[in-house]
Amino acid sequence: MSENHSPDEHAAHIELPAPTSWPIIFAFGLTLGLAGLVTSLAVTAVGLVCVLISVLGLFKDVFPSPQHVYVPLKPLDERPAAIKTTGRSVRNLHVGQDGHREHLPVKFHSYSSGIYGGLAGGFVMALLAIAYGIVSQHSIWWPINLLAASALPSMSLADAEFLKQFHPFAFVTAIIVHVVFSVLVGLLYAVLLPMLPRRFEWFWGGIVLPILWTGMIFLSLGTVNPVLANYIDWFWFAVCQVAFGLVGGFVVFKSARIETMQTWSLAQKLGVHAPEARERAEAKDEERS
Repeated sequence: MSENHSPDEHAAHIELPAPTSWPIIFAFGLTLGLAGLVTSLAVTAVGLVCVLISVLGLFKDVFPSPQHVYVPLKPLDERPAAIKTTGRSVRNLHVGQDGHREHLPVKFHSYSSGIYGGLAGGFVMALLAIAYGIVSQHSIWWPINLLAASALPSMSLADAEFLKQFHPFAFVTAIIVHVVFSVLVGLLYAVLLPMLPRRFEWFWGGIVLPILWTGMIFLSLGTVNPVLANYIDWFWFAVCQVAFGLVGGFVVFKSARIETMQTWSLAQKLGVHAPEARERAEAKDEERS
């Protein structure tokens, strides 16, 4: 509540709004109102009453004149020391200034290179898989049917003799699965390879990543489809994956890189004809190359 103080007393005090309990009553009523939506309408009714009472009480405290209290100030010798500032200033960058920051990678491979790399890697992997089927099972349809079994539950329950035979629907399914996953992994290469050290991209993309996802498939397939996991020769499976990584990664690695727009000036991003900004960007490209 407001109290009468002399001007001298006001100089040694700070004016603050008077404490009130109406906000916590309002919060309590609002909580009851929401809780009643999932319990009982009676709880909601009680909450609305609390909200209404708290609004009226708070309105009474601030109208026609707000209620205040005066909090005494500490003596000067008991107050914390003032913060000392220095005369140093921060030099801000000018608007449109290039090169103030860079996000890595500065350049990336095009998505088309990822698609080509995925298709090339998938082609080599398919040749090795068929060669394995001929040497090991004397049937080119063995690896094709195993791949189709990953999408067709009926194929995963078939016996070995059935998997050695030609099945048109399984053949079409295997082609679709192989092409889709090859393209997706190729696109993944186009995104990931620029983030890796350029001198070791072939190692990470061609060996490390294929071995990692081979291990993930080995650990998960035994739980998802143990029957299918028994038919897979995991050594040859890993060899095919590494071949895919080496060929697909090589195609992506040798493709031309495209500079990201992060180094462009605002005028270039907006498509405005700015000869000076274009000259600065071309000079920066020459320095990097």
